[in-house]
Formats: sequence, structure tokens, C-alpha cells
Amino acid sequence: MENIANLREWFGVVDSNHTGNITAPQLQRAFSIGNLEFSISIVQQMIRMYDFDKNGTMSFEEFVALNKFLLKVQQAFADLERGRGYLGTDDAYEALIKVGFSLDSPAFYTVCESFDKNKSGKFRLDDFISLSIFLQSARNLFNSFDTAKQGRVTLDLNQFVFCAANCRI
Repeated sequence: MENIANLREWFGVVDSNHTGNITAPQLQRAFSIGNLEFSISIVQQMIRMYDFDKNGTMSFEEFVALNKFLLKVQQAFADLERGRGYLGTDDAYEALIKVGFSLDSPAFYTVCESFDKNKSGKFRLDDFISLSIFLQSARNLFNSFDTAKQGRVTLDLNQFVFCAANCRI
């Protein structure tokens, strides 16, 4: 319960307009205070991922759900960064498995190339969070089409365009 109280206090500070919802720029500023730098598109993706009422902002309950996911991602990162402040590619793969993502090698290396900003094979925490947010968003979108829960979908062009537009970074 103490964590919920802390989150409510933090949310109240971020919700400077006292609307009960925070916007992407507000959430981005809050992350930057904690030394996590995310592009506005990644922050918008975080909001879309947990925007259960689809109003384009994040309520406190949605914020708690995002926080739970981020704690899981941060713990996986901490378990494998070994005091270096980054994950190597092999460590990133193992950390993604801890978070719940199991990708084959071609998919993993392709997505890593997109999130390895410096092309160094090193993922800082914010890079790893961005990668995890992308994968969770992609999973959520995939699951919305995989209604039979078989791990396969068939899309027509309109559905594919919808998916591509919703997974943009």
C-alpha cells in the first residue's frame, strides 16, 4: 500500500492541472526528472498501451498498470546489467525473456537494430524500456487480431495498415 501512496503522490505532482489524467508531455517531463529520456512518441506509445478508456491520457489506475510493467522491465535490466549500466545484446535477449518476450533470432536482432541508438550493441535502461514498450504494444495489437489465441493471424491490407499505424515509434 505504501507504493500506491507514493505513486498517488507522484501522479498528483505530474497532474499539474489536477484533471485526474496526465498527458504525454507531462509524463515525459516526469521521466526526465528521473533521468530517463524518452522521445514523445515512446511516451505516447506508453499511454496508448495502458489507455484502457481510450481517451488519449493516463488516469491514475492506468498509471499504476504502466508502473507495474516498468518495474518488471527495470528488474530484468538490473538482474543482468552487472554494474555496467547497460545490457549487451545477449543480456538484452535474456532480460526480454524475463519480461515475458520470446523472439526468434531474426526478429530479435532486427528489433535490436531499431533500438540500439548508437549501434554499439549496448542498451541503457531507457533504450531497454523503449524496446520493451514496443514489444508489449506489438503483442497487445497482435493479440487483438489473434482471437483464437493460436499465435497466428491473417490480415487484409486494411488491418495491416491499421497495425502499422498503431506500432509506429
